[in-house]
Amino acid sequence: MVKESKGEFFNMALGKLKKLFSDEDEDNGSMSEDEFYNVSEDEALKEADKTGNKMILLEPRAYSESQQIADHLKNRNSVVVNLKRVTSAQAKRIIDFLSGCIYSIGGTMQKIGVGIYLCTPKNVNVQGKISDDNEKQPKNNDEEIDW
Repeated sequence: MVKESKGEFFNMALGKLKKLFSDEDEDNGSMSEDEFYNVSEDEALKEADKTGNKMILLEPRAYSESQQIADHLKNRNSVVVNLKRVTSAQAKRIIDFLSGCIYSIGGTMQKIGVGIYLCTPKNVNVQGKISDDNEKQPKNNDEEIDW
């Protein structure tokens, strides 16, 4: 009986030591890296629906569609908005509306191209910045090559 309790104690201590020195993150539980990346598309979509980790691409054709963009932001999804299919007056109204929505949820808006904006909720951290082609660039006397 004493030998069994020593064995149980040894196994328990060994298990705690393994846990202490293991390289696995506790956030991932007991899932290995291969299992983490080998998730089916359906499972990934279900998880994204729960956690709000989607990237939505939208091209509104009228101001009335701006509420749909706001709804995606409220559900903690990032939205890329392409305003090239609306008039400049409608685009200004949409940007004004989205600016208020983004302010109210603590998110951010970044211009990523001509008429294209990235709108993100508070739970998304965007790193880096896309420079505008119109920004002053140092002039180079070499021939310019159009790619």
